[in-house]
Amino acid sequence: MYKDMFGKTRQKVGLHCHSTMSDGKKTPEEVAEIYKSAGYDALAITDHWYYNDIPEISGLRIISGAEFDIGGKDARCGIYHILSLFARKNPKPDRADDAQTIIDKIHAAGGLAVLAHPAWSLNTPEMMLALDGIDATEIYNTVSAVNYNFRPDSSLIIDTAAYMGGIYPLLATDDSHGYTGADNCVSYIMAECESNEPEEIKRAIVEKRFYATQGPELHLSREGDNFIVNCSPVEHIYFASNTSICKRATHGEALTYAEYTPVDSDCFVRAFVIDADGKQAWSNIIRV
Repeated sequence: MYKDMFGKTRQKVGLHCHSTMSDGKKTPEEVAEIYKSAGYDALAITDHWYYNDIPEISGLRIISGAEFDIGGKDARCGIYHILSLFARKNPKPDRADDAQTIIDKIHAAGGLAVLAHPAWSLNTPEMMLALDGIDATEIYNTVSAVNYNFRPDSSLIIDTAAYMGGIYPLLATDDSHGYTGADNCVSYIMAECESNEPEEIKRAIVEKRFYATQGPELHLSREGDNFIVNCSPVEHIYFASNTSICKRATHGEALTYAEYTPVDSDCFVRAFVIDADGKQAWSNIIRV
């Protein structure tokens, strides 16, 4: 549990990692110990096609989770990796199910369906918008920067989907497999809630009361005609929108505040920051 700059209680939450129950290199107990030692309040262990609903491991609160991946390795065939989070029972999808059926089964089990690493999977905005009921997606996926195809950041796809009408809560996750230190305890969310009870964290995600981060604190709000960033000290503050040519960046040392007045063509705004160590944080999207 942490207090943010406004005195609100926040929980440090990891929402995507793997264990020896699928293709991870550490047991669930070892995974929980690693994340607990890094100050996490809750963690979802999301093994491939293995539903984990143990509420606590090694003293760490565990969120029920699984990852259901379809489409193989060739993006031309349509790759979808869909996380089930917070389900009250096993969604039990079949490996022959399509992405929409998997999403529907996750919802029927009381869970959130998260589209994992859309850039890694080469998902297009059209692919995302064709799916009904995506509850969130990953704007950043740590392991994609470390071990796979070096497409960890899904900002371009997310921004394109946003101006086409698809606005989703934006998560940062590790997707840890090897636990080398480079792919674990790097990217997470800070959820605004009083406890680490899964239902409270779930509600914070649905209501977008969280920010995604690798360390910096970030708050985006709207005051009248302006969008305001308040953050911990960083060197770069950016406002992203659908408008391609517009001054939306502030650079300097120990920046903690920035403003942006949207132009007529803006239909959404989000913010992201980078600190002196290169660590990033991402806000959720606000419609203009």
